[in-house]
Amino acid sequence: MTIGDHLHAFHGLPAFTFPDPEAKAELPAPDSVAWRVTSDVYDADEEWESAFARFLDAVDTTAVRALVVGAWQEAYDTDPSGVVEALVAARDRLPALRALFVGDMVGEECEISWIHQTDVTPLLAAFPALEELGVRGGTELRFPAVRHEALRRLTVQTGGLPAEVVRGIGASDLPALEHLDLWLGTPDYGGDSEASDLEPILSGARLPRLRHLALRNSEMQDAVAAAVASAPVVARLETLDLSMGVLTDEGAAALLGGQPLTHLKALDLHHHYIGEPLQERLRQTLEPAGVLLDLDRGDADEDEDGDGTVWRYVAVGE
Repeated sequence: MTIGDHLHAFHGLPAFTFPDPEAKAELPAPDSVAWRVTSDVYDADEEWESAFARFLDAVDTTAVRALVVGAWQEAYDTDPSGVVEALVAARDRLPALRALFVGDMVGEECEISWIHQTDVTPLLAAFPALEELGVRGGTELRFPAVRHEALRRLTVQTGGLPAEVVRGIGASDLPALEHLDLWLGTPDYGGDSEASDLEPILSGARLPRLRHLALRNSEMQDAVAAAVASAPVVARLETLDLSMGVLTDEGAAALLGGQPLTHLKALDLHHHYIGEPLQERLRQTLEPAGVLLDLDRGDADEDEDGDGTVWRYVAVGE
């Protein structure tokens, strides 16, 4: 139910945490790692913006290709608008930047559903050559519709993704986007979108190069599966990921009754609540066609109340 590890790699590069002021660590080559700049959520001795200023002075940032924003002070109650402003102000010092992740925090620092975010689209405007953007945390997250010519990969990890953000992404023109990964989450943590909000994404009209689509970690996974089953974009996908959510026999039946999925290289349904008969039907339908099918149930356990109510959970909520 939580995230336990920081990013080990990002944009194909190993992650390296920029050391604190007292450390004497030798720094790697600027273009050889994804630089993680971080503060502390609680009782920070150094604010994130100050750590970033040290980073700009210590590293030849003209060669930096990937940057990871870790914790900022009081992230459970404070949005990263100052972080975004600092990054935008440094855009001329980061001409080679191609990948940016905002909010690399584990549960011990700040639960994913507690992380406060902000409007992240100024980062896209400031870095027109950016190829990858990742965001963790959905509280107060905003993503008004934008156009960006270079972005190839967009990841938004939340315990609850606001419908306004889903609609903003769906209304964006992202002609180079190949990989879209949205953690839709639950209403308890602000995930108030409905399957109908996904229609602009599933039409594929503004995403001509999309090949990898993940719509996961959702309580409404059955409704998502039903929408995907007839979605125009699916015919040109290579991988489809509906994992980490509350996917039951209803959603599996919708997938089996919809358009053929045998063209896919992979279908990821791990962490699911599908019964064995429908799991077997999925195997018999897809595996002979060479589709890599992930039906690992993982920790998708059910709880039952005394009155017979069955409770099912997404993989990451808090």
